[in-house]
Amino acid sequence: MFFINSRDKTPIYEQLCRQAREQIALGVLKPGEPLPSVRSLSTELGINPNTIQRAYRMMEDEGLTVSIPGKGNFVTEDTDALQQDHRAKQCETVRRELAALKKLGGTKSDVLQLVDEVYGG
Repeated sequence: MFFINSRDKTPIYEQLCRQAREQIALGVLKPGEPLPSVRSLSTELGINPNTIQRAYRMMEDEGLTVSIPGKGNFVTEDTDALQQDHRAKQCETVRRELAALKKLGGTKSDVLQLVDEVYGG
């Protein structure tokens, strides 16, 4: 579910939060699904529990998760807005990449072929 990229200069708690955001947006983490406990995730990843706690606090602050005292951390029930936001960001990324492809001589035909490969057509 979560992993640490030691080559990434992004702080570990931010890596975990980014991964949660992406997994929720893609439906890998479902609404209401529990996250691993701080202790179990810290053991699994071999990192300090305080780092996990900081990531979970950041996730809650962003509205990705809810914390229920004595029960744990759970994916928010309202994932529609997160999915729409993720889709918008992905569209912007595709737009930038298409502009770069065009500068490199890529054609509309090249792009349509890629679209057909992805969407089947």
